[in-house]
Amino acid sequence: MLNFWPPFLFSGITVLEVSKDFRHAKVRLKKKMLTSNYVGTLFGGSLFAMTDPFFMMMVLKNLGKDYIVWDKRSEIEYVSPGKTTVYAEFSLADADLAEIKQEVALSGKYLRWFEVEIKSADGTVVAIVKKQIYVRAKAPAIQKDGKL
Repeated sequence: MLNFWPPFLFSGITVLEVSKDFRHAKVRLKKKMLTSNYVGTLFGGSLFAMTDPFFMMMVLKNLGKDYIVWDKRSEIEYVSPGKTTVYAEFSLADADLAEIKQEVALSGKYLRWFEVEIKSADGTVVAIVKKQIYVRAKAPAIQKDGKL
């Protein structure tokens, strides 16, 4: 369904794969006239957009309904000109989830940075994107009679 999401559909961004457990995803941004900037390299906004929802969605899907998960902050570092189609691969490890759960249990909320490299097919790093994810436990639901 993400391939039909307007920010991807109209930006040359294609989700190539998402694992069933939401622990891995691969995304492509094709180099075309509509995805290029004034000097003919990939538009920085499209490079950033191709990374936008993945870490938040992956953490949310893996932590489940007892947690609130949001994007808090993002950074992008442009490393080299995007002259060809590029790819980004996202991974979420058991250790990442364990750390998040532990920190939320200790302090009620947690901010965790994730990083992904955007690369051309030959492995050239075009950009590095960092995403800070905010996670907190949902408050227990209170029933109408005031009891948990």
